[in-house]
Amino acid sequence: MVELELTYLAKTLPANLKDCPSRRIVDYYVTNGTGHSDLRIRKNGDSYELTRKTPLKDGDASKQTETTIVLNQTEFESLSHAKSRKITKKRYLFQYEGQTAEFDVFDGGLAGLVVIDFEFANEAEMGSFEMPNFCLADITQETFIAGGVLAGKNLSDIKDVLKKFAYCELELS
Repeated sequence: MVELELTYLAKTLPANLKDCPSRRIVDYYVTNGTGHSDLRIRKNGDSYELTRKTPLKDGDASKQTETTIVLNQTEFESLSHAKSRKITKKRYLFQYEGQTAEFDVFDGGLAGLVVIDFEFANEAEMGSFEMPNFCLADITQETFIAGGVLAGKNLSDIKDVLKKFAYCELELS
């Protein structure tokens, strides 16, 4: 499956975000000997999966081939012991002008970081999309935000790159 997606740093959080459907996500990125692990084991609410994402073209993170295998809980728990780095977050599904904005509110060492993803059905839809006012910057092509790069880091590890965007830590109250 090809995934078409744009990723943004959040500037503000909608007042009613807490009321939106949400689920807790736990990701383990399996260590592959590079700075960017592309194999992910995910617990998404009560679902489990193994996913690999690879760009269709080097340097363009907006178009990726996504291969997913559904796992059961026992398989997930067994694989979660592989050498890996972890990310935890809560994903809120916010409706915005006919699109679903996926607000990823990170916790643990990345508490304060909020990233928003939009997925698209086709390239024309993605190409005509305008960044919403609750977004700070398009970071789709920034490697620091890829899950396999971000996993295992703390907010202090990425503070310098966040400064480049004048990012201010956000908290869902």
